[in-house]
Amino acid sequence: MYLLARHPRAQATVLELIENGALSVAFRLDEHVGILRSLLRKYRDTPMSLADACVVRMSEIHDRHAVLTLDSDFLVYRKHGRAPLQIIHPEVP
Repeated sequence: MYLLARHPRAQATVLELIENGALSVAFRLDEHVGILRSLLRKYRDTPMSLADACVVRMSEIHDRHAVLTLDSDFLVYRKHGRAPLQIIHPEVP
């Protein structure tokens, strides 16, 4: 949502996807604090946000799913410290 701040219609579309059940976030932050802390430490030079760390962690848990993002930092992040994330990264004009 942060990267879509200049595109209010795109933000509205994301919320509509959540509202109609096409997109959901099933992640309990409190269950992954240790791993999130490690990711934030590892990528502090990027710098990684807490939201980014949560997405990387979810990609580790849900290995078959891709990450839809506009953020090129996800090309740098690695699952389990070594494997690239499966990324859907549309070109934005």
